[in-house]
Amino acid sequence: MKFTADAPARIACLISGSGRSLENLAEQILKMDLPAQIVLVVSSRPEVRGLTIAEHFRFPSRVIARKDFADPEAFSEANWLAIRKANCDFVALLGYLCFLPIPSDYEDRVINIHPALLPKYGGKGMYGNHVHRAVLAAGETESGCTVHLANNEYDAGPILLQRKCPVLPDDTVESLAARVFEEEKKAFPEALQSLI
Repeated sequence: MKFTADAPARIACLISGSGRSLENLAEQILKMDLPAQIVLVVSSRPEVRGLTIAEHFRFPSRVIARKDFADPEAFSEANWLAIRKANCDFVALLGYLCFLPIPSDYEDRVINIHPALLPKYGGKGMYGNHVHRAVLAAGETESGCTVHLANNEYDAGPILLQRKCPVLPDDTVESLAARVFEEEKKAFPEALQSLI
């Protein structure tokens, strides 16, 4: 389906924390004039900055916390129910820290961003500063980010694009994370543009 300004792609953004990537995506959709709109924000945690970002942009939002459900299946179903109800074309995993099995009707429509050059430094437990710490410990000279279509394995699925940045000799976890995030800010909107 070809999306246009009159019929934009409807996107659900799933978050777990600060909402930096949500904020960036919202700004980039406006700046790049992408035929997309964020129609739902789901947070896996209450009282995170990401919900304040959603409120600022007037995006409908809700909290669906894993701890509120008896099992992973019920948690997953609650998420997909909200996503389907909002009639979303794509789901953007923006720092979302829960494993969410993808049903057949959303295969190839869930997009994840990872703060490393996959397939390196991916998998269960590899997120945020854990990734940057591992990159530094391995003595890598290059890092970056990967945007990929998510499937039912951690950090797997077809890669849409990668952006690279150097790892400097005096880098800390924080300085490397900041440099990688600058690439993430460009990568996710570019990847989304390629899909819509």
